[in-house]
Amino acid sequence: MPHDLFGTAVIAAPMAGGTSTPAFVGAVHRAGGLGFLAAGYKSVAAMQAEIRAARDAGTRFGMNVFVPDPAQLAPSAALLAELAEYRRQLGPDALRYGAELPAFRLDDDDQWQGKIDALLEDPVELVSFAFGLPGPDVVRSLQRAGSAVLATVTTAAEARQAAGQGVDALVVQHASAGGHSAAFLPAPAPFSAASIRQDGTTAELLAEVRSAVGLPLVAAGGVMDAAGLGAVLRAGAAAAQLGTAFLRTDESGARQLHKDALADPHFTRTRLTRAFTGRQARALENDFVRHHPGAPEAYPAIHHLTAPLRAAAAAAGDPERLNLWAGTGWRQAQPGPVAGVVARLLG
Repeated sequence: MPHDLFGTAVIAAPMAGGTSTPAFVGAVHRAGGLGFLAAGYKSVAAMQAEIRAARDAGTRFGMNVFVPDPAQLAPSAALLAELAEYRRQLGPDALRYGAELPAFRLDDDDQWQGKIDALLEDPVELVSFAFGLPGPDVVRSLQRAGSAVLATVTTAAEARQAAGQGVDALVVQHASAGGHSAAFLPAPAPFSAASIRQDGTTAELLAEVRSAVGLPLVAAGGVMDAAGLGAVLRAGAAAAQLGTAFLRTDESGARQLHKDALADPHFTRTRLTRAFTGRQARALENDFVRHHPGAPEAYPAIHHLTAPLRAAAAAAGDPERLNLWAGTGWRQAQPGPVAGVVARLLG
């Protein structure tokens, strides 16, 4: 049974960068699911505009916010040297399109405080966080304002820290999920190189987290159909959060180039990569991923550094240098209306 906090077993993941539009989230709501808007990469004003658009349409929704990492906003001399070397390695990619690589941007906290202030002034029903924890003061303030607070975790250790901050529920993200990993604690060996746990299944990770905390859990990673949804619900999830399953839908705001790549037999695997943003993310393996296996851990500096390359690749219709986020179940993603995806999941 879906938890009262969500009212459904199907949650559409917040997919930043233009995929999770108010129209997309509205379609999920009308189909019987719950969608999250994504504040990431947007200005405060743009986030507020999307909230108004969703409300005006009568949509039930949540809002996801990126938590900035202070260490990434004050890089060491060693990391700055790695960034300079990576910028040099990107030279041939820039030359291909006649693009100009920008100067390093090291101060971008994604307008963190402004977004929190806006959500306190004009609360939404659900606020989720990724890439870290907001802090107990922020959690309590949002709750007092009327919002339920969710934290995204990837291990039992992260879950315990999040529970200690008083959040209402957890999104438990397995490494099979597409897009960015929400991991914020170093993983124990042998997974420390990627800082992301990759063994087992989403249901098994869920069971581990369930044994560590007593909060409602949302399972994320690898859920593409009714069988996958049933597996995580039986493992104790209150709902499942899906992103890749919705990417090819009519209402998805993803680029058509991205949608087409998910159906292209040329792409045969996904891989975790820092090449596009400096943060581990799962994407279809294309030339850019293969050619830049050693990108430093420097988010969002690398996100800004590669932005002109990604824009140029999109304009040129070149999927080989675009960030084609995709989970391990990408082959099951289907075109058509959002309502069809939700119906197949719940049917």
